[in-house]
Amino acid sequence: MADTIRFELVSPERLLMSEDVAQVDVPGAEGDFGVLPQHAPAIATLRAGILSVRGSDNAKRDVFVRGGFAEVRPDLITVLAEQAIPVEEIDETILAQEIQNAEEDVADAKDELAREKAQHHLARLKEVIAALKAAGHG
Repeated sequence: MADTIRFELVSPERLLMSEDVAQVDVPGAEGDFGVLPQHAPAIATLRAGILSVRGSDNAKRDVFVRGGFAEVRPDLITVLAEQAIPVEEIDETILAQEIQNAEEDVADAKDELAREKAQHHLARLKEVIAALKAAGHG
């Protein structure tokens, strides 16, 4: 179909999406970009953010992605993400509790290595919150 493009979203855990869509908006490391059918070939790295998919029925679905890359061809966009979570699967109450626990882990760290590991985990959790807020979900 000329009015859709094949979209595949893959994370290490699973294939999240594989369908024909009207548009994909990607959080690229060099800036966000939209992909429509017949897009010029491109490869881009991802930053933590919200990937938006508009189906052929014009319904929009949002997915939090972190890390990885997108490969675009005129008939296909493939996104390989280090982490991908559909926004509707993110429980903000649980996320807030995980952030509080991670902050306590940072404060209670016994040595520098444990502190760095806890800080890294905390930063990754805060990326989810920041991406949700930036996309108007939080």
